[in-house]
Amino acid sequence: MKATWDFYGRHAEEAELRKIADRGRWFFCEISGRRRIGKTALVNRLLERTKGKKIFYVQIPDSDPSGVLKSVNDALEDLDVPRVDFSLPRDLQQFAKLIGRLAENEYFVILDEFQYFHRKALYPFCSYLQAEVDRLRSRRDATGGLFVLGSIHNEMMAVLEDRRSPLFNRVTDRLEIRHLDFAALKEMWLAHSITDPYQHLFLWSLFEGIPKFYRDCFEQGVLRPDPHYRETILRELFFKGSSPLKTEADNWFLNEFRGRYESLLKILASNDGCTHARIIEEYSKIDSGTELRQIGGYLSILESKFQIIQRRLPVFGSKGVSRKARYYVVDNFLLSWLGAIERQIKAARVRPMDICVKTCSQRLETIEGHAFEKMVRLALEELSRKGDARFQITSRIEGYWNRPEDLSRSVEIDLLLVNDDMKTLRVATCKRSGEQLLRGRAEFDGHVEAFLRTKEGVRFSGYKIEKMAFAPALDAGIKKKLIGGGCQAVGFDELLAGL
Repeated sequence: MKATWDFYGRHAEEAELRKIADRGRWFFCEISGRRRIGKTALVNRLLERTKGKKIFYVQIPDSDPSGVLKSVNDALEDLDVPRVDFSLPRDLQQFAKLIGRLAENEYFVILDEFQYFHRKALYPFCSYLQAEVDRLRSRRDATGGLFVLGSIHNEMMAVLEDRRSPLFNRVTDRLEIRHLDFAALKEMWLAHSITDPYQHLFLWSLFEGIPKFYRDCFEQGVLRPDPHYRETILRELFFKGSSPLKTEADNWFLNEFRGRYESLLKILASNDGCTHARIIEEYSKIDSGTELRQIGGYLSILESKFQIIQRRLPVFGSKGVSRKARYYVVDNFLLSWLGAIERQIKAARVRPMDICVKTCSQRLETIEGHAFEKMVRLALEELSRKGDARFQITSRIEGYWNRPEDLSRSVEIDLLLVNDDMKTLRVATCKRSGEQLLRGRAEFDGHVEAFLRTKEGVRFSGYKIEKMAFAPALDAGIKKKLIGGGCQAVGFDELLAGL
């Protein structure tokens, strides 16, 4: 039987939206999340299952008022309703009043990319909308609702949550859409007969939990078992002239990060887990001028405004300024694009495509090694949340490192699983293969012993210390050797089975 595409996961989010829609009174719901995460698809699924409701959808362009009004008027004409009921708005104030009239007529209004109203030219709309929202909140017969969808977290907060914003405290409901969890991904992978743990890792290191990208795989016919899945997926999704993701990063990510921001992201992608000192060192090769003093500001914007990088400290590290802090590109797709894919797509203009695809696949293996550690951490946290007795933790799973500049005294631990209730500390290492785990066993043991002697490690005096080793899959022979060396040996396929 040929596989079909379905709607995977999102059960809690669906239930929350149905609850909002079924109240029978006006609502103003904010839905936020990364681009392509499925915000619009989730709302559309709700509306398909909500009978009797009419819909008015507009994607707000990054434009001036005339560009916004053009999009609104095009959408209004598509409704095919008498103009006497809903005349075409000629300015932003009339657009706000249109939303009010639609709500009075039981419409669900959906404004996508709402964060653009933070732009100076469009910001007056917030005051006009405030007047309509306040009026609708006081009317018991207003049974429509307003969904505002946004993908830039900082700007959505500025429009809706800043005390100085006209729309402050007007939102009735908030929903943040995150990546599909591993339970949903497992459901999808099984539906398409993908059982190879290394194919799971490859797909996740590229697309994480973004449903749109998996659907692109399905529509290109590559979401299936394939002994050559790496080259096949890369070729069909990125390298061909008609490939759907060939320009995805430029169109939806990097157009907002030109210049210094893009340079910084490329440095971070090439040095995953980069210290501030290393960033300065690498950036000085590009520009040794006064811009070096402003690097901290650029990093802060990428972290706080766009949430596209993350500054991480070792477990139990101080939240203040620390030389031990490391910076990571948190989006798997962008990390893979900047670290491996983009360069080879450009090279394919003058070199044979097959050679570029193969080179890209090889470079992605390094990125997969870093991605696997993140994959294990998130899966373990998911299992703990869902009550799996094997992996209960009492604090967020983090890694530990110290003195990165002094290799002779460095300590590097991939993951620490703390259960203060059970007085248990699990120290974990993650490698892309069982053979790598065996080769690095002595080094791992040394790092564990060194960690327990640090000031952070001594707090676990009296705890039961357990060592764990993770790989995508482990055969019986390697597992036996690891267990014999005092490690619990776990394949990611076993973690997935627990979900």
